[in-house]
Amino acid sequence: MQIIIVGCGNVGSTIVEKLSKEGHNITVIDTKSDAIKNVTINSDVMGMVGNGAGYTIQKEAGIEDADLMIAVTGSDELNLLCCLIAKKAGGCHTIARVRNPVYSREINFIKEELGLSMVINPEDAAALEIARVLKFPSAIKIDTFAKGRIELVKYRIESNSPLCDQSLKDISSRLKCDVLVCMVERGEDVYIPDGNFILRAKDEISVVGSVKNSVHFFKKLGVPTTRAKNAFIVGGGETAYYLAKQLISIGIAVKIVEKNKARCEELSELLPQAMLIYGDGTDRDLLLEEGLPSAESFVALTNFDEENIMLSLFVKSISKAKLITKVHRISYDEIIGGMELGSLIYPKYITAESIIKHVRALQNSIGSNIETLYRMSNDRVEALEFIVKEDSPVIGIPLQELRLKPNMLICSINHKGNIITPGGQSKIAVGDTVVIVTTMTGLHDIKDILKS
Repeated sequence: MQIIIVGCGNVGSTIVEKLSKEGHNITVIDTKSDAIKNVTINSDVMGMVGNGAGYTIQKEAGIEDADLMIAVTGSDELNLLCCLIAKKAGGCHTIARVRNPVYSREINFIKEELGLSMVINPEDAAALEIARVLKFPSAIKIDTFAKGRIELVKYRIESNSPLCDQSLKDISSRLKCDVLVCMVERGEDVYIPDGNFILRAKDEISVVGSVKNSVHFFKKLGVPTTRAKNAFIVGGGETAYYLAKQLISIGIAVKIVEKNKARCEELSELLPQAMLIYGDGTDRDLLLEEGLPSAESFVALTNFDEENIMLSLFVKSISKAKLITKVHRISYDEIIGGMELGSLIYPKYITAESIIKHVRALQNSIGSNIETLYRMSNDRVEALEFIVKEDSPVIGIPLQELRLKPNMLICSINHKGNIITPGGQSKIAVGDTVVIVTTMTGLHDIKDILKS
C-alpha cells in the first residue's frame, strides 16, 4: 500500500518501522529535518521536511495516489486537519491520533464528520491495558478477543507453582480446565508448545480461554484472581487521567501524585473521586507518608523512563504491590528485562498494533477480516483474531485435517458467543471468530495459516 505518515515522534517512528517491515511504500512528513533524517536512515522510506497539513506538500508526497494517511503529530488539531485535507485531495483512508479528553468525548461526531477511518489515542489505549491487568494483578499482561469474551493472560511461573516440571498434557488431564497454553517464553527463546512440552520455573506462559475458564484455571493453581482494591499512581498526565477514570468506574480507589500544581488542580476537578496529592513523585519520604507501602498496586506514569524504572524498583523493595511501569524507549529492554518490574507498558507499541491491524484489514482478501491483533515477545509472535467469511477454505473441515503451517496454533473459536477451546474434531463455521497464535508474522487472512 501507498502510505503517508505525518509526524516522526515516538509513535510515528514506531509505526514507520513496523509498517515498512510489512512491505508498504511509505512517505514520511515532519517539520524537523533531524527527525526525518533518523527515520529514513533506520527504515527504507521516503522523507519530506514540511508541514503535513499543507496541500502542496501532501501533493508532492503523492496524496492523490495514496491508500492511507496516518497523522500522529503532537497536535490533535494538526492531525485532524492533515486527515481532512488528505480526504479531500486524495480520497484515501485516514487515521488520526487524538489525545485531548475534550475531543475524546466527541470522537464519534468528529470521526463521522471528517470521514476518518480510525481514531487512535495512545494514552487511552495504554490506560485500558493497565486497567485490564489491575483486574487480575497476578498477570503480567492481559489481551482480549471476541469483544472481551476471550482472554490471553501472560503469567510467570514461580518455583513453588504446581505447573513446574509438568507436561502440558498432564496439566490438562489433572486440572481439567478448558484453557490452552499457546506460548512459552523461556529466557531468549519462545515456543509454540505441544502437549509434550514441559514447563519450568521462571517460564512466562500465555494462556487462552474464556474469562470464566481462565479464572477457574488460575484458582486451581492457587493464584489470587481478585482485582486490586487500590492504585497508587505517580504522574498525572493523560494516561493517568484515562486510567483513573476507568479504575474509579469499577470501584478501585485511586491516589495520584502530580508535581505540577496547575495540573493537580485540573485533575482534582476532572476526577473528584480520586485523591490528588501535589508533590514530587520521586520524593521517597512523600511516598511513604502517603501510604505507599500498603498500596495493592503501583503505576509509574511520569514522562521519564528512568524515573519510572527507579520508582518501580523502590516500590518493589518496600512492598508487595503489583507493579506497572510505563516505558517509551525499547532500547531499555535488555537492561530492564531481568529487573522484574511487573507489567511493562509501551504506549507506542499499543498504538502501532492497532494501526497495523487496520492496515492489514484494508488489504486482506475476502475470506476473513482481522478483528484483533497483538504482537508479543518483541514482535516474534502474533496473536490474531479473524472473522471468518464465506468462501474461506477453513470452513467445515475438522481442525486435525487442516494442513497448518509450522508454529501455528488455533487457540479459540467464538461460535455465536459460545467460546470453544478447539480439539481435533472442531470445525470453523461462517461468522465465527478464530484466535490464532503464531511465530509466522504478517498474516492478512485466515487462509494464510494453511500450507499452499
